[in-house]
Amino acid sequence: MKIALMDSGIGLLAATAAVRRLRPDADLVLSLDPDGMPWGPRTPEDLTRRALAVAEAAAAHRPDALIIGCNTATVHALPTLRARLEPGIPVIGTVPAIKPAAAGGGPVAIWATPATTGSPYQRGLIEDFADGVAVTEVPCYGLAEAVEHADEAAIEAAVAAAAALTPDDVTTVVLGCTHYELVSDRIRTAVQRPGFPPLVLHGSAGAVAAQALRRLGEQPAPRATADGTLTVLLSGREGTLPEPALAYEEGRLLQAVSPAR
Repeated sequence: MKIALMDSGIGLLAATAAVRRLRPDADLVLSLDPDGMPWGPRTPEDLTRRALAVAEAAAAHRPDALIIGCNTATVHALPTLRARLEPGIPVIGTVPAIKPAAAGGGPVAIWATPATTGSPYQRGLIEDFADGVAVTEVPCYGLAEAVEHADEAAIEAAVAAAAALTPDDVTTVVLGCTHYELVSDRIRTAVQRPGFPPLVLHGSAGAVAAQALRRLGEQPAPRATADGTLTVLLSGREGTLPEPALAYEEGRLLQAVSPAR
């Protein structure tokens, strides 16, 4: 089994590590776009063109499924990628985990990029899945960029700024950008208030990995032999994991258990 994941940068690491934990025997293809990142500030049309090029680079390696490891790319490019690649290659998007977060009753905070915060897309998800639940949208200025470059000082500053915008009574935080899952422990520490129940964080990586297996009719096999390979594409060129990826547990996991291709 071969599963491809795509993003402009290392935000795909959380979903990649989740796939690796569920199926250590799966071959993985990571398709990044260092020449075109970040995708967030691009127009929807331009972002879709970049995402399509990255997806087609991955598709050339004949994966059984493709995961879009990016919320923004899913919003703008998912229909185009599905039209181009399916049914031959199932395409799985990444959606903020607002529905399971709201099921807990709230209050809920949604941490997302400034471009996504307040967007019709996110507001639609709130209306569909969090009706009657107190929801605060929190713009996280500079956090995705800080995580992408593993800039410790910038990460701490961005997390602290977003935590200051998060109401004290919030019980649940939705991590609405895949980069944020790489620093979830720091977010928990910053938002947890003394005397309140343990904060619940909802990311998308585990659900996306499980959905990819379901689309392929496969079952989790976490005890399978860890012989899955890792191929990294950088704007279509074969390369290695970007150095900042190794600052995170998810990146180190891939390096440790994935044989070089």
